[in-house]
Amino acid sequence: MAVNAIDQTRRMLSLVTYLRERPGAHVSDVARAFGITEDELISDLDVLPMCGTSFRGGDLLDIDTDGDRIWWHNPDDVAEPLRLAADEATALLVAARAVATLPGLRESDRQALLRATAKLEAAAGEAAGASSRLSVTFESEGGVFADVDRAISERRRLWLRYYSPARDELTEREVDPIRLFAVGHTYMEAWCRLSEARRTFRLDRVAEIKLLDAPAAPPELELRDLSAGLVQPSADDPEVVVEVGPGGRWVAEYYPHDSAEELPDGGLRITLRTPAPASLRRLALRLGRDGRITAPSDLAENARRAAREALAAYDSDDAQRQH
Repeated sequence: MAVNAIDQTRRMLSLVTYLRERPGAHVSDVARAFGITEDELISDLDVLPMCGTSFRGGDLLDIDTDGDRIWWHNPDDVAEPLRLAADEATALLVAARAVATLPGLRESDRQALLRATAKLEAAAGEAAGASSRLSVTFESEGGVFADVDRAISERRRLWLRYYSPARDELTEREVDPIRLFAVGHTYMEAWCRLSEARRTFRLDRVAEIKLLDAPAAPPELELRDLSAGLVQPSADDPEVVVEVGPGGRWVAEYYPHDSAEELPDGGLRITLRTPAPASLRRLALRLGRDGRITAPSDLAENARRAAREALAAYDSDDAQRQH
């Protein structure tokens, strides 16, 4: 079953109450009670210590685990009645009103949020009036998330225009969404009708999205374990070193890598592993002056030769146009 951000938020709120009543709870017992894997639970526990009763960073949840049991060291401190300063109340009200306008939020969640907002407005007094003069416009990823979340809940197909930085091109495709997940960025896993295969799409690279009337019918697929990251190269895969300038830093963001060393010119020396090093020749051509493969030597020479051939073909075509 796909789990969206709202479902995860509900779970984490319940987790706080559950742990408060069960000091020293076993990781395996808690994971089983919430119907999640132990890795998913540990991921939630990594987030909870960044939460608390103040936007200023005080009164945070002091929760940790030794891998076997979970300990909450300050449950009494954060159980005190919540008191918000005027700026905190304003920020919370502005955020709540913005989220309530998202096109794709489930109606039950929207109504619950509006009820909570009304209670907060009553308690905030003058701060509520100040917040009403402010508004927030979400970046495009917020709208994409809402459409994907709605498509998943309503089992509907999506049409996308998607940007691939490796190929520097936009493609149009129809997909049957499977789930949303976050690994550094927010992604949609879906069955792609263009390639007839499972594909992963980063939401901030979706240039345009439309919710279709056609029902989504992805094949029955076993969900991948993403606890170790989105892409998990093998330690036995050949090592490739790519040096990029400032204009090629996106490579470190797009390709899983072992290391990314800063270079004096603002670029990076990126070490990565791939089972098919020759597939990175396209990357070298895409980078052009913004980067080059430096190891292994045979791949580096192959990429340089491909670049020279491409340049020669370009010069030949240019000469023919001039004549």
